[in-house]
Amino acid sequence: MRILLVEDDRVLGDAMLRSLQQAGYAVDWARNGKDADLALGDQIYDLALLDLGLPKMDGFEVLRRLRNRRSSLPVLIVTARDSLDDRIKGLDLGADDYILKPFDMPELLARVRAHIRRSQTVPVNEITYGPLVYDSANRMVRISGEPLNLSARELGILETLLMRVGKVITKELLVEKLCSWDEALGSNAIEVYVHRLRKKLQPHGINVSTVRGLGYMLEKRDA
Repeated sequence: MRILLVEDDRVLGDAMLRSLQQAGYAVDWARNGKDADLALGDQIYDLALLDLGLPKMDGFEVLRRLRNRRSSLPVLIVTARDSLDDRIKGLDLGADDYILKPFDMPELLARVRAHIRRSQTVPVNEITYGPLVYDSANRMVRISGEPLNLSARELGILETLLMRVGKVITKELLVEKLCSWDEALGSNAIEVYVHRLRKKLQPHGINVSTVRGLGYMLEKRDA
């Protein structure tokens, strides 16, 4: 899952970035409204955390432009502006939620999980694939009832494959889902993470297939 963090306060932004990354998300951090608008026009995200009081372009204008592009991306406004008029304006422009600074990080992470969960095409929290059950709300994997220990990137790859069972996932899409702007991850690294994930799944009869020259996939299983 990839998140765009739009925050000009470096101390708060750094704290949010670290917390989101520790929760397993790939995060891009835009520090002004113009960069945020460009990122939202060029990149694919699962959610945006948007401050309002931004340099170069305020958060309301960023949100207005996003919705004018017919994007349904979940947007959570994170701001110190506590007036009723600002809240109404943000929601009318298409924000999905509004959280005031200062806030508790666990609450922010809970709201992030909730909005990503609601936006997913699969309407349930748990995805079952053979003996494997993935709890998307808590980002936990169990096989035959036992927890499976995966790194954040292994989990990201598995999550992407589970959301598109029967479809080929390219290395480029995996890089896009797993990496933020300040990270470098090439196709060779993707191969390493897929290899590690495959080794953990194969003993349970689950195979990540390689489609030569295209990418990877989980084949559809008989019901």
